[in-house]
Amino acid sequence: MNIKASDIRRGMIIHMEGVNYVVTDFAHRTPGNLRAFVQAKLKNMNSGSTNEKRFRSDEQIEVPFVESREFEYIYSSGDEHVFMDSETFDQITFPADMVGSSMEYLLPNTKVLVKFIDDKAASIEVPASVDLIVTDTPPSLKGATATNQYKDATLETGLKVQVPPFIGPGEKIRIDTRTGEYVERVK
Repeated sequence: MNIKASDIRRGMIIHMEGVNYVVTDFAHRTPGNLRAFVQAKLKNMNSGSTNEKRFRSDEQIEVPFVESREFEYIYSSGDEHVFMDSETFDQITFPADMVGSSMEYLLPNTKVLVKFIDDKAASIEVPASVDLIVTDTPPSLKGATATNQYKDATLETGLKVQVPPFIGPGEKIRIDTRTGEYVERVK
């Protein structure tokens, strides 16, 4: 199956030059009056090496058949992260480099999709948004009425994000895992 380069996302698996790659990061850029392009950071699934590749936005990219199964994050031990199959209760361990920055969004018992190619775990996909509790943030300034004044906040997983001034410690907020940005306060 082929997709346009502008449709690739983090965690997706693509096939180029006879090798499968996991997209670890991407950015869609439209510089001035030039043509748009997608800058992607790819991890070679065979050798583990990473490299960057630039695609035209309308370039066709091959995507191999990928089986997705629901797993649940259980715990971490050192640089390894343990996930459990929701149906069979089998456990699988992923090294830190395979999970990458996704761990910043995961708490125990969070459901994720593990992608398999030829019965070999290839990558994980976290939910589109997660709800996390703010553990630390500076107090808001009274009378600060300027719009879009955001402040730093540390969440329960250690993730640091920018939040509006009305958010305080102990509040639950929703974070978009694709961009790493604050979405809304959760009641």
